[in-house]
Amino acid sequence: MKSRIKNNKEYAIRALIIKAGVALLLFIAPFLIATAQDGNGSNGDGWVVVIDPGHGGKDPGTVGRRSREKDIVLAIALKTGNYIEELLPGVKVIYTRKTDVFIELDKRADIANKAKADLFISIHVNAISDSRIRGSETFAMGLHKNEGNLQVAMKENSVITLEKDYTTKYQGYDPNSSESYIAFSLMQNIYLEQSLYFASFIQNQFRERVGLRDRGVKQAGFVVLSMTTMPSVLVEAGFSSNSEEERLLLSEQGQDYIASAIFRAFRDYKDAVDKKSGFTPLRDDFGLADQSQIDFRVQIATSSTRQELKSENFGSLRELSELVSGKYYKYASGHFKTYPEASDYRRSILSQFPDAFVIAVRNSEIMPLQEAIEETGSR
Repeated sequence: MKSRIKNNKEYAIRALIIKAGVALLLFIAPFLIATAQDGNGSNGDGWVVVIDPGHGGKDPGTVGRRSREKDIVLAIALKTGNYIEELLPGVKVIYTRKTDVFIELDKRADIANKAKADLFISIHVNAISDSRIRGSETFAMGLHKNEGNLQVAMKENSVITLEKDYTTKYQGYDPNSSESYIAFSLMQNIYLEQSLYFASFIQNQFRERVGLRDRGVKQAGFVVLSMTTMPSVLVEAGFSSNSEEERLLLSEQGQDYIASAIFRAFRDYKDAVDKKSGFTPLRDDFGLADQSQIDFRVQIATSSTRQELKSENFGSLRELSELVSGKYYKYASGHFKTYPEASDYRRSILSQFPDAFVIAVRNSEIMPLQEAIEETGSR
């Protein structure tokens, strides 16, 4: 599954560029395509995971009463990597930083891309003016679903203003403009399903083993995730603005618990992928005569609870289907033989479902999109 996820990156990335038609994507694309041309991303039997402690150096990140984000996340990242190296000796761990230094966002992604990593984990700590708010949340790349998600992304992306000549470097990208997030969100769609799946493992571990309030798996437009060419997540491990959670985040034991949770999530995700059991179908209401055929659909919703497949529950859309990924139910609309048909349908429903994206299904299971595009000859 690992190698199939990453095969044909160059074609998939170019296809997204054509669909997007946005100047910002033209800036990011050569960076990503150059990485894809280095190889197919397969690392043989071994895994490569890149751990990214957010912020650093002149960028402290969020500042609590007694803490700085850059220090907390570096400690958690190093502990996470140590767990992986000690308990999963076949896995190679790479850090974007191991000391208190400032690393630009594009260079963090470049480290992961050049390593042909199988997974990118960016670790952060949140803060908000309301000190009562606490809990963890894990993000995958995508359009923000609400104002709260957008604000988190804007806060994390604001680091680019510390980089020299960032307006030229990022082709006019403005971290304070919501419009700038649309182009970035398109680039990780190809890995979105895997990213959301891994994010669900992290949140499960945080909730069950650390006792953190589960704020959910979410999507938002993070610059650092948009530039990676593998499944990627950004973890907000708690709120330093909450006094109780700040004590946990600063304590040796709390950092151990959080690092152990991330390690366990990675271990379980890796096992699922290695066993090719990452996506298990629950129900598919299309009833296709030949289930071995590939069909393209548009995923419109993800839920931790099962939803009744009624048109009125999904904006009056028809041709609804349900699949399951881990503990999450996936709901899709449409049934198309080619990717362009599904893509056109996606655009037609964006006003109702701005986070909708195209998926490919075979044997009632979600399969890697780029593999489906190649097999069907959809262009």
